[in-house]
Amino acid sequence: MRRFFAVFTVFVVLAGLIGGLAYFQFAFKPEMIRSTISKTPQPVQTVATVEAMSEAWPARLTAIGTLRAVAGIDVAPQIGGVIRSLNFDRGEDVQKGAVLAQLDDTVEQADLRSFQATLKNAEVTLERQQTLVRGGSTSRSSLDQAQAARDTAAAAVERSRALIAQKTITAPFAGRVGLRKGDIGQYVSPGTSIANLQQLDPIYVDFPVPEQNLAVVKVGAVVEFSVDAFPAKTFVGKVYAIDARVSAETRNVMVRGEAPNPEKRLLPGMFADVSVAAGPASEVVTIPRTGVSYSLYGNTVFVVKPEPSQDGAAQQSDGQVMIVDRRVVKVGDAREDRVAISDGLKAGERIVSIGQLKLQPNMRVRVDDNAGLPARAATRTPQ
Repeated sequence: MRRFFAVFTVFVVLAGLIGGLAYFQFAFKPEMIRSTISKTPQPVQTVATVEAMSEAWPARLTAIGTLRAVAGIDVAPQIGGVIRSLNFDRGEDVQKGAVLAQLDDTVEQADLRSFQATLKNAEVTLERQQTLVRGGSTSRSSLDQAQAARDTAAAAVERSRALIAQKTITAPFAGRVGLRKGDIGQYVSPGTSIANLQQLDPIYVDFPVPEQNLAVVKVGAVVEFSVDAFPAKTFVGKVYAIDARVSAETRNVMVRGEAPNPEKRLLPGMFADVSVAAGPASEVVTIPRTGVSYSLYGNTVFVVKPEPSQDGAAQQSDGQVMIVDRRVVKVGDAREDRVAISDGLKAGERIVSIGQLKLQPNMRVRVDDNAGLPARAATRTPQ
């Protein structure tokens, strides 16, 4: 009996120790860690802030356009032949009527001399027949035959000259010649391109406009566009023409703008980000694009405000340590590095522009407007 009580006592003591250890490990220790963490102040994140501005933005339509030459062709012969000479350099500007290429016309020149001799003989015969008819020594039909022979010979001469002219390929308008697609001594078939010729100044930009916006797009309206090749440059032109029909597939109408291109840096085929004036200016609240956090659940910004004191009143901040408030906003039009906020933000409020990825609502932040990378304009290399 004593042995039983001794074993039972040992069991109770072991059970108490195990229970105490389990309580410490799974209840007391986690609570102690949680309490310690909750009492630890959140780290102060360093952010850059900007003030939401009220700006007058003219109403504009944006579209993706394509540059097109005012005149552009593939230089090709009308008739086949062997290239005898190429009279242009790659990328050269040529004038209207300049000889670009010459095909071998040896056979045609020989035929021309033969036809000219035939024509000369036919003219002599015609003059003789006219003299005989006036003297009554021959019939009128002989004169008609001589007249027809002379006309046939003259037509053969004209045809030969036309063939020779077709083997001299000239520029139909002034422009810039592209890469050569043929070499001297190469035979080219009719219609085979040997180069392309583009008139680059001015240049067209074609872009689609939805039919519901057609009423606000007018001929002569200002068109601004940029291309990836020159991101720092904005090109300005005017609406040149509006297509006469709306596409049944896309419900868009094609609009053509015209812009000067004196340096000839813009080339046909380039994609362009186009913006066209579509009404008077209106006041909008704008912030930098970097200040907006985009997500499927809504677009948000972090607004900074003074830290409240213990009694709930806002402290007089030294302009450095603040708290942030996450706010859902409605994003509107975007232009260059700024975006319009149509709802959720007022002009004059300061928002976080750099450093918002680690922020949470009501987090304390240290404001340093020099934080982050320099502005894009400061790092852009000159063109």
